Amino acid sequence: MSWSKLAIFAGGVLFGTAGFKVLGSKDAKKAYTHVTAAALRAQDCVMDAATKVREGAEDVYEDAKRHNAERAAAEDAAVIEDRA
Repeated sequence: MSWSKLAIFAGGVLFGTAGFKVLGSKDAKKAYTHVTAAALRAQDCVMDAATKVREGAEDVYEDAKRHNAERAAAEDAAVIEDRA
């Protein structure tokens, strides 16, 4: 094993250890908290928008069903008049 490979390995271990210290620090935890809170707010916003879209689609669907029923009734009335 060459000294350069051993030095690279030791540098990686040192860098990884320092990285764990940074990621586990108080400041990093505060940042994680803020990012998570923002994600939760975004989720609420998306869910509100999805609910409004779903409600609008339900209204359109019901209106379309009512329109088709009225149209079918009008066509049935026209057929009855032709037979008379």
